[in-house]
Amino acid sequence: MQFAATKYLLLLALMISTLVVNAQPVAHPVNNEVFLQDEVAEVHITIDPNDLNTLLGDSLYSDFHFPAVFSYHTTTLSDTINEVGFRVRGNTSRDAGKKSFKVSFNEYIIGQKFYGIEKMNLVGQHNDPSLLRYWLSLKTLRDNGLISSRVSFVKLYINTEYRGLYLNVEHIDDEFLQKRFLFDDQGNLYKCHWGANLKYWGNNPVTYAGSYELKTNKLENDYSGLMNFLDTLNNISDEEFPCFIERSFDVEFYLKTYAAEILIGHWDGYAMNNNNFYLYQRASNRKFVFIEYDMDNTFGIDWFNIDWSTRHVNYWQSSNRPLIERLLSVPYYKDQFNAYLEEVLNYLNATDWYGALRQKQADLSAAVQTDIYYNMDYGFQYYHFLNALDSDFGAHVKQGIAEYLNQRIDSAMNQLEFDGNEEHPCPPPPSVEEENETKEVIKIVDLLGRETKFQPNIPLIYIYSDGTTERVLKFE
Repeated sequence: MQFAATKYLLLLALMISTLVVNAQPVAHPVNNEVFLQDEVAEVHITIDPNDLNTLLGDSLYSDFHFPAVFSYHTTTLSDTINEVGFRVRGNTSRDAGKKSFKVSFNEYIIGQKFYGIEKMNLVGQHNDPSLLRYWLSLKTLRDNGLISSRVSFVKLYINTEYRGLYLNVEHIDDEFLQKRFLFDDQGNLYKCHWGANLKYWGNNPVTYAGSYELKTNKLENDYSGLMNFLDTLNNISDEEFPCFIERSFDVEFYLKTYAAEILIGHWDGYAMNNNNFYLYQRASNRKFVFIEYDMDNTFGIDWFNIDWSTRHVNYWQSSNRPLIERLLSVPYYKDQFNAYLEEVLNYLNATDWYGALRQKQADLSAAVQTDIYYNMDYGFQYYHFLNALDSDFGAHVKQGIAEYLNQRIDSAMNQLEFDGNEEHPCPPPPSVEEENETKEVIKIVDLLGRETKFQPNIPLIYIYSDGTTERVLKFE
C-alpha cells in the first residue's frame, strides 16, 4: 500500500510539473455576476461627505483609500460590503470632471473579496464620446485568444448621486494571474508605467522601480530577473538573440498581441508611448509574458496629428523600442508578425463588429442620456454618443470607430510584408525520445550497477551505444 501511494504521488507530481513547464496563458475566464454582459448593474458607494470632499480635493493625487460601504445591484442580485476602500484612480484623468475610481475590497479586511475579485476599477472614459473604445479593445484581444481583463458596464452612485456610466475593468493582480496561469501564478508581475521603454538602465533596482512597479512578491522586491532580461535584450549579439528571446520571452504570444495593438490604434502602449503594459515572469520557466491594459485611446482617438488608420503596420512603432526592433529585424519573426496581422484582420473582416457596437450602444443609451458628467470635460452631448460610430467629434476624436476600422482594415491588408522565411532561427533541441531513436541501448543496470532487464516502476540506468547514460523510470 505504501508503494502504491508513493507511485500515485510520483504520477501526480509528474502531471503537475508537465502542466507547469508547458503552461500557456489559459482561456478567458467566464464572466460572472461582477462582469455582466447583457445588463448594466448599479454600484452604490456610501462614504462620509467630509471624506468625499477630501478625496476629491486635498487627497486627489494620493492613493489613500477612504472607508466606504459598497452595494451592488442587478435584476437577480443585491449585495453589500460594509468595509471597503475607495479612492480616485488614474494619472491625467484625475483632473477630469468625470473621474475614475477604485474600490478595494481587501483594504481593511485582509482576504476579503467580491465574487472572486479584490479590487474593482471604475473607468470614466472621459475622452471617448462613444464610451465603447476600451470595451471593443478588450473584446478584440479576448476574441483572438489574447490575455485581457474581463469587463462590464455599470451605473455609479456616490451618496445616492448618479455619477454616470462607468466601465468596470478587471484589475490585473494575483487574482488575475491565478485565473489565467494555471499552476504558474507565483511569479513576478511588473506594472509598466510611462517611460518603460525596455532599455537597460544599469544594475541598480531603484532605477527601475518608478517605471516598473512590482505588484507581486513585494517582500522579496526582486528586480534581478527583469534587469537580466533587459541587459541581454539590449546587448546580446544578433546571432545569439533568437535563442535568448525564445528562452526568456513568450515570443509568439507577443507578436500576436502587438498585431492587435496596432490594428486597434493603441498608441498609448509600449510601441509608441512606453506606457500601459504589464510584464509577468512565470515562476516555472522564467519566461516573460506581455499583457496590455488601459486601452481607451484607440480606434481613431489621437493627440499627435497622426493618422493611425493608415500608418504602416510594419513601421508603426516609435524609435528606440528594442523589443520590437530586435524581433522584427529577424526575418522569421517578421513573417510571423505579419501572419498574425493577417489573422486579426481576417477576424475583423469576418466579425459583425458594427452590429455588436450598435447593440451595446442600445444597451447603454438610457444610462448615458441621464449622465450629467458625460459632458463635463469636452462638451459631449447625447447625440455625440449616438453618432460616435459613424462620425468624428473633432478635436482629439479624429474618426468615428467605424470610419477608423474600415480604413485600418483596408490599409493594413495592403501593407503586409512576407519574406517567405520559414526556418526558425532557433530550432528547439531534439527531445530525449528523438535523440534515443538514433542510438542503441546496449545495457540496462540498476542503481547498484548490476545488469538487469527492463522493469516497470523501478528507476534504472540505460547505457547507449554512443556512451551516454540516462536514468529512466517508467510506470505500468
